[in-house]
Amino acid sequence: MAQNAFSRLYHSDIVYSFSRSPTAIISAAVAFIIIVGALGAPLFAPHNPFDLSTLDLLDANIPPAWSANGDPRFLLGTDDQGRDMLSAILYGSRISLFVGFASVLFSLVIGVSLGLISGYVGGRVDSVIMRIADVQLSFPAILIALLIDGIARGLLPRDSQDSLSLYVLIFAIGISGWVQYARTVRGATMVERNKEYVQAARLIGMRPFMVLRRHILPNVMGPVLVIATIHLAVAIITEATLSFLGVGIPPTTPSLGTLIRIGNSYLFSGDWWISIFPGIALVLLALSVNLLGDWLRDALNPKLR
Repeated sequence: MAQNAFSRLYHSDIVYSFSRSPTAIISAAVAFIIIVGALGAPLFAPHNPFDLSTLDLLDANIPPAWSANGDPRFLLGTDDQGRDMLSAILYGSRISLFVGFASVLFSLVIGVSLGLISGYVGGRVDSVIMRIADVQLSFPAILIALLIDGIARGLLPRDSQDSLSLYVLIFAIGISGWVQYARTVRGATMVERNKEYVQAARLIGMRPFMVLRRHILPNVMGPVLVIATIHLAVAIITEATLSFLGVGIPPTTPSLGTLIRIGNSYLFSGDWWISIFPGIALVLLALSVNLLGDWLRDALNPKLR
């Protein structure tokens, strides 16, 4: 059984399209290296940037190892606190990826649920959900995230803001991205609900929830996966932007955006590596995921095959 499933997957159109696309292969390789490096940061990182006992301010602002004043212990140099930049990037990528995946999952669940309800029920329910979506589309996602983050900081106690900042950031990014899923799923659901297999399920007395879960949801997930892949890159960039503006992850748990913000203060003093290397990691991660999303969109579209 497992061998037959693997054989079908190996000979599928998706695998064939992937093997014929150098861009998809290179993007997948880059994304895989960054994700594995982030997940395995405790194993691959030379130092633990969160262990304050291992930091030494005398090691601050050391240039990369190949520079004249470099130190072989720090391949990409150190920041203003003496943290190894390579280790900080690996651990920072871990946080950025966690925020990205969690916010995308949150957006997907909210958007797909509302899209299914809106497209299947129709009427006033559909009008209310779509008007809310239209209002949200009139504001940039980064502005909505900033607004939610500001409201949360005003409501939460000051002593718990840093500990809850990660979850507030995930909620802010996630709630700003559900509209794309909802509108896409709504359109697909309105097409699927009039097909014969859905009508047959209704005739035998199947409840609407079961119709949506068993019949309609599996047939609308193709476009959702494409949106989720592209949205992951957007979520990572949004997290980096918020952290760069100082309203995201606190400096004590640096993400890629926080590292760039810290390095930006030293960019014109000659300590370019503190900002440049996290920026390169962020660009490679977002670009590889975005290119994979573009390839997946084309691969799942039969008109482009």
